[in-house]
Amino acid sequence: MMNTRWTGLATVSSVFLRLALGISFLSAVADRFGLWGVYGQRNVAWGNYARFVAYTAKLNWFLPGKTIPALAIIATAAEILFGLLLVLGWKTRTIALLSGVLLTIFALTMTMALGVKVPLDSSVFSAAGGALLLAASANFPFSLDELVRRNKQAGSCARAGSRPITMTQPKTR
Repeated sequence: MMNTRWTGLATVSSVFLRLALGISFLSAVADRFGLWGVYGQRNVAWGNYARFVAYTAKLNWFLPGKTIPALAIIATAAEILFGLLLVLGWKTRTIALLSGVLLTIFALTMTMALGVKVPLDSSVFSAAGGALLLAASANFPFSLDELVRRNKQAGSCARAGSRPITMTQPKTR
């Protein structure tokens, strides 16, 4: 049986990882739309969408140039969707798995284009591993998934009859 301290840590870790991944996706999208500031300001990677498309082309140098704008749109849409769904905790296992795949692809393209140090320094491999670990989690506390699970469980109990099953001693006369 698992120690309650470790169970509590697993709960906190799952929530923390889900939120960290989701907010990180949303932050990256905010950067490419200039919401963190303009390029050149501290901690701003792109500052506008055109710079993000150029970065996408740099990482995906092996693809035809015509595909880059579509790839940038797909990556942005995936990051918005995955970010929102992770923060909300909806279909967490599936979204975490897809996030792990996306982050692994990102880490590999960064490695091919820029060398291994850049994705390591940016913790992209770590984020990919965290997403895959989250996909393997058993529970997703403080999430819409948990709310749905509890509602289904309550509905099952109601359909089965709300009286709990109890063991009673036979009455003696």
